[in-house]
Amino acid sequence: MKILALEFSSPQRSAAVVQDRADAGPLALGEAIETGARSTNALGLVEEALRQAQIERAQIECLVIGLGPGSYNGIRLAIALAQGWQLARDVKLLGISSAECVAAQAQAEGFSGNASVVIDAQRNEFYRARYDISPGGCREIEPLRLASLAEVQERVRAGEALIGPEITRWFPSGKIIFPRAATLGRLAQCRTDFLAGEKLEPIYLREPAFVKAPPPRIVSSQ
Repeated sequence: MKILALEFSSPQRSAAVVQDRADAGPLALGEAIETGARSTNALGLVEEALRQAQIERAQIECLVIGLGPGSYNGIRLAIALAQGWQLARDVKLLGISSAECVAAQAQAEGFSGNASVVIDAQRNEFYRARYDISPGGCREIEPLRLASLAEVQERVRAGEALIGPEITRWFPSGKIIFPRAATLGRLAQCRTDFLAGEKLEPIYLREPAFVKAPPPRIVSSQ
């Protein structure tokens, strides 16, 4: 199966084409990475990944999206692109946690042991999940949840390893690991929980909070 993976949840955005080889597992055929730009050149990344892989759009059979948590705009952009693709062509869609992708990327980069994936949630809070990472795979120990700055600092004092896309902004001892589209595509190889486009939703753990606007003020013409 030829998979197009989109991971736009962090300051490093990427698109990758991954293909499953029955005899040797998944192979990344092409990956395009963008770092530091204010806006995401989504179609440019997709076209570059397809060009590297020497694959046409019509050959893509599945799109997998990094659902965050992370950049809400980036995740929404990836979801919109996947939804439009499914409308145009009969492709399968998958959504995978970007925190899981960070853990898998850490494994790919040679990290081993217990670690907390920590992602900025703003408001002086963080998204945190804990994994046991080994050469054989990544096992979730604690599910993703919101954590305060004090809670994460306590994990640092306990000697726990911290990994994440911007971790050193708050915790200098942490290791910067970005979720990568090629890794996301590899994670998709063993998944079968495909979704319709309208079912793709960003991972956002906070309850929505809205402030209702006051009614319009009527100004007398006299």
